[in-house]
Amino acid sequence: MQIEDCEVIQLELKYCERCGGLWLRLQGGGEIYCANCAYEEAEHPVSIFHNRRPHLLKSDRIKSTAQLIELAAICGEGGNA
Repeated sequence: MQIEDCEVIQLELKYCERCGGLWLRLQGGGEIYCANCAYEEAEHPVSIFHNRRPHLLKSDRIKSTAQLIELAAICGEGGNA
C-alpha cells in the first residue's frame, strides 16, 4: 500500500520571547511569539514586557560572601553557564 500526495511539514520547538512558553513553529519561520502573545502584541504593541529591565527576585540575590564562595565551588572555575 502506498500513500500518495503525502506532504511533510517540518516543525521546530521554539520558546516564546514574551512569556517563555514552548510551542511549535514551521521550521525556519520567523515568529518569535506564541499565538496568544502575538495576538496580545498586535492588540497592545507597547506592553509592560518591553519597558521592564530584567532583574533578580529578592530571594534569588546572593546575600553574603559565603554564598558567593559556595556558588563558585558548585560552578567550578571556567565553567560554562
